Amino acid sequence: MKNILVFGASGQLGQCLKKVASLKGITSIFFPPESEANILDPDLLAKVFEQYKPAYAINCAAYTAVDKAEDDIELARKINKTGAANLAVQCKAYGAALVQISTDFVFAGNNPNPLSEDDIAEPISVYGLTKLEGEQDVAAILPQHFIIRTSWLYSEFANNFVKTMLKLGAERDELKIIADQVGTPTYAIDLAGAILDIITSGSENYGIYHYSNEGVTSWYDFAKGIFDVSGTKVNVFPIRTSEYPTKATRPAYSVMDKARIRNTFGLQIPYWRDSLIVCINALQSAQ
Repeated sequence: MKNILVFGASGQLGQCLKKVASLKGITSIFFPPESEANILDPDLLAKVFEQYKPAYAINCAAYTAVDKAEDDIELARKINKTGAANLAVQCKAYGAALVQISTDFVFAGNNPNPLSEDDIAEPISVYGLTKLEGEQDVAAILPQHFIIRTSWLYSEFANNFVKTMLKLGAERDELKIIADQVGTPTYAIDLAGAILDIITSGSENYGIYHYSNEGVTSWYDFAKGIFDVSGTKVNVFPIRTSEYPTKATRPAYSVMDKARIRNTFGLQIPYWRDSLIVCINALQSAQ
């Protein structure tokens, strides 16, 4: 197996890749720390590419603080756009393919139909805009790219909606959760598995792909699912987005069509609630 380099290794998806690679017996995958592989430092990147000479790079590094990005445009753009471009340059120099992780937030989310890769990207937040700019730079620099847009990531690792809900559900009697933003949760372990399956297939079907778990839900119903599966007793009430204003505007509907990635690579994509059960079981068994 040719070498795989993971950037943003300490984040949620990076940690999931480490776990899944171990389960799959993939040993030629490397997770250098940010001190050795900062995507904003071209000199460091050149050294790490020279050391490992990867055939694939996976970019899990991102600025993901959606509301904070509205006031922190420069840093968000550096990480999400310039950092991705820096990786594409190194990949081109070493003949490597790049897996660039992107987001459903590249869409406006004002059309109640599942989003295909060919739909027009019209981001309505700084986060979404800078991630789209990163996609565009990667595509312009490096033909050998897999851009994978995902949504609502959660897992046993790092901070995410599932872990936040479990914490709040244990502390409070009632919660109010937004019910008019609709999308699909993605278990980051499933996404990691899909990425590694694509790489190990040796496919050269480069381009943009959508990946989330199957199904459709709102944040409110997602929260209800979390509490049902975990056995957490808490009263949950639906509210509108207008009742919980945030700095950044979020897509109202960002369900993604997965037909392209499923058909191209023969992937089996789990239903969101089935994966939620797996995650919560893992969290509870670790306690």
